[in-house]
Amino acid sequence: MINLIVILALALNQFGFTLFEEPGKVMRHILGPLLLTGSTLLLAGYKGVDQQQTSRSSTMSSHPATPADEHSQLVRQGRAIFDETPRYTPSYTRAKISCGDCHINSGTEPYAAPMVDLAGQFPMYSKRAGRVISLEDRIQECFTRSENGRPLPPDSSEMQALVAYINSLSHTEDKGKPYKGRGLVKLVALTGNATKGKQAYASKCAECHGADGAGFPPAMPPVWGPESYDDGAGINRPESMAAFLFHNMPQNHPGTLTAQQSFDIAAFLHTMPRPKFNEAYKGY
Repeated sequence: MINLIVILALALNQFGFTLFEEPGKVMRHILGPLLLTGSTLLLAGYKGVDQQQTSRSSTMSSHPATPADEHSQLVRQGRAIFDETPRYTPSYTRAKISCGDCHINSGTEPYAAPMVDLAGQFPMYSKRAGRVISLEDRIQECFTRSENGRPLPPDSSEMQALVAYINSLSHTEDKGKPYKGRGLVKLVALTGNATKGKQAYASKCAECHGADGAGFPPAMPPVWGPESYDDGAGINRPESMAAFLFHNMPQNHPGTLTAQQSFDIAAFLHTMPRPKFNEAYKGY
């Protein structure tokens, strides 16, 4: 206490006052400098704490990632590629179409060829390839046909990420059991009328995919033209396109097309120009 009085007296003497000066006068002259000094000390202390926290954060971030962290990152990368394929794999795609444009809601939508519980179905026999294929082979089919591109290198980070993401959508306890909403809806085969399909496209589809079929990528994919899927894609088959349209389109009013309208629009789309499949990749 005595030390505090001495310090205060010395401080007052520095400003030309004594302990017996009028209190108000003393306060006016010394309160401002004292507050300024206190604020400076507080800021210095905060800065020191902040530097300590930054130092601790830097130390923590330098710790190596665990296998679980690396796998989670791979799954996130796979989903990003799935949802925006041309953006993340530009060297392997020529179409402005993403996996998620056909496999809706990041591959989870029933009857939109979902990826849920798909990994456990492989290896499987492919009628188109005429052989038993792996999940990686099936991914290559999409890149060479629906993406009108070229195969991913088998050991590439992109392939590993897509496989990791598709595996993440599979439940191990259901391995080998098909997902209830797998594939597309089953429709009774009808004969599509391309002329009527053109009219239905103009009223039901052109708002999102454009009168010229070029779409508005990445939000809305092209459905014909140089940046669309090639003629080797599975969705280019009228019966597959009709089943997809019937359950999933129009995107803002799914399920409002009749089966006949779906076949008509599919017939119309089938007449429109698109890239030719590269026969060099017919193994997929």
